[in-house]
Amino acid sequence: MKEYILSKLKMIFKPYAVIAILTLTVFSTQQILAQTPARFYWKTLAGANGVPLIVESINGNTNPFDPSHIVNPGAYVNATMAMVGYAKFLPLFGRSAMISVIFPMGHISSEVTTGLTSKEDAKGFGDPMLEFDINIIGPKAQTSLPDLMRYEPGFSLDLMMDIAFPVGEYDNTKTLNIGQNRWYGRLGAPIIWQIGPWVPGRRTTLEFLPAVWLFGDNTDFVGQTMKTDPIFQLDAHLSRDLTHNFWASLDGAWFNGGKATIDTSEGKKLDNIALGITLGYQINENINLTFGYKSTINDDADDAMRMDGFMVTFVYGWHPLIEGVKRLKESE
Repeated sequence: MKEYILSKLKMIFKPYAVIAILTLTVFSTQQILAQTPARFYWKTLAGANGVPLIVESINGNTNPFDPSHIVNPGAYVNATMAMVGYAKFLPLFGRSAMISVIFPMGHISSEVTTGLTSKEDAKGFGDPMLEFDINIIGPKAQTSLPDLMRYEPGFSLDLMMDIAFPVGEYDNTKTLNIGQNRWYGRLGAPIIWQIGPWVPGRRTTLEFLPAVWLFGDNTDFVGQTMKTDPIFQLDAHLSRDLTHNFWASLDGAWFNGGKATIDTSEGKKLDNIALGITLGYQINENINLTFGYKSTINDDADDAMRMDGFMVTFVYGWHPLIEGVKRLKESE
């Protein structure tokens, strides 16, 4: 048995690289352009763990910490954010499931010119977000090394739910905040469609995420009540291996809705498209690095949302069984 495991070790590490793809920029769902990254919902061995460190630099005319993306036409907003999180794969009713959490933090500033110029800034910790995802169509949960080696997504469909906890730093005298002082979350159905053979260096997927964001009321928005209509979101990714360790993705996002009402004053709903690119590199069996850029494209109107940003993600992934096999190999 020992010889069999060792002979398959190199084969195992390539599929296992999926663990380190846990960028959790998913929870950049609440940040830049509300888009979940490519390959986030690929599955791996039950019991796998991932810890990301995500850094983003974002500019635009809306608060990137706020997933409702309320537009201030005369504003220039600049934000630097760091996020740290944790994700765990587990089997549930024979299906692959994942639970993850992300903790945002950082600094944001804005300059608004409407005849006069006013400035605001905020810093500190944002609202932590919890996500649960479970596969309902596709391969069953991977509970052994042979399952891991045989994994191919084919056509996979998940159900997922996000919820943010309104405990981030909030100042009711400011319109710009890191925390949002209200509950919000997302319901979605991630889809993976495998194109061609599932061979490392040649893997190709077309991925979609239709979802809806739901918002509670902020009853103390500068002394007023802010309500936000639901936002429909559709993410799309065309992902392709360039080598065994290097992959790229063309990314798109469309979101519609989210009209905000502050007391009796109604805003305008969003109808925005964003495009981007993501590059990922597998440094070793445990560590993955990604670089991405996204920008809105239909943003010429004065009241259109404009936002663009760079994102760098460093992820460490591990599984106790794989780590044990590695130690076994090193002890030979």
